[in-house]
Amino acid sequence: MSPGVPGPAGPAAGDDRPGKLAAWFEAVRPKTLWAGVTPVLVGTACAVSVGGSRPGPALAALGTALGLQIGTNLSNDVLDFDRGADTEKRVGPRRAVQSGLLSRGEVWVGAWCAFGAAVLCGLYLASVAGWPVLAVGAVAIASGLLYTAGPWPLAYVGLGDVFVLLFFGFAAVVGTTWVQSLSAPPSAWWAGLAVGSLSVAILVTNNLRDEETDAAAGKRTLIVRFGRRFGLIEYAAFLSVAFLAILPTVAILGPWPMLSWLALPFAVAVLRSVWRGEGAALNLALAATARLLLLFGVLLSIGIVLGARH
Repeated sequence: MSPGVPGPAGPAAGDDRPGKLAAWFEAVRPKTLWAGVTPVLVGTACAVSVGGSRPGPALAALGTALGLQIGTNLSNDVLDFDRGADTEKRVGPRRAVQSGLLSRGEVWVGAWCAFGAAVLCGLYLASVAGWPVLAVGAVAIASGLLYTAGPWPLAYVGLGDVFVLLFFGFAAVVGTTWVQSLSAPPSAWWAGLAVGSLSVAILVTNNLRDEETDAAAGKRTLIVRFGRRFGLIEYAAFLSVAFLAILPTVAILGPWPMLSWLALPFAVAVLRSVWRGEGAALNLALAATARLLLLFGVLLSIGIVLGARH
């Protein structure tokens, strides 16, 4: 099957073929969406800590984050297939276009609808928090498209990790705090580093799993460039950064943010599964890393709020 020509493949054929609604649910990659939800939750906790939480901007920030992530996921579905990164040899969860569940046109429409929703939420946020929100949102959407589009797509030149850290860490957490409180306290920056690091860990797991198919398609992720051992060290490093980034917040909010360290045993278990897993076995590790992000984010949010009240 040549790139750009969708057709049935393996698991999409026969009785295992889902209905249209289920195909769309699968295409947005729901297991990874915690990377969009968690920074908004943590950013809202940071806004609470400075007395500035507002439900309207918080919900709009969530809509922006999910719109950006879903739009990026859907556009990646098409563009990775077009570039030959998604083939019948794929070991990750099936992709909508490659498996023939949805057409290229349908997925593009879905991507633009998701980006459009992010724009609408961003316009509202700009009206309550100022024009810088529009600037950050425009860069985020452009980067989401350029993740796999254009002559130098971020994911194909090894910059995907930087994109995730910036936009699903710093921009999402600090931005959520800003649109509610019009402030960016130091605790939000440290929390952004922590959350962003775990989001990068999700991407690293994905890239470890897809190393062979990425290399064949010319997708030069850091793991393709430097090898599997580098990827394992990178994963462990970002997990470590996530937990260590909480320490500076103790001087600001007291010991309460350390509640997030209750997720440490789970982090160690997930690290072991990533270290030992290969190929399709890393699908479970990827989902576990996403759950780790959510658990860590919930515990950190509780700790930030409690720290502000004591």
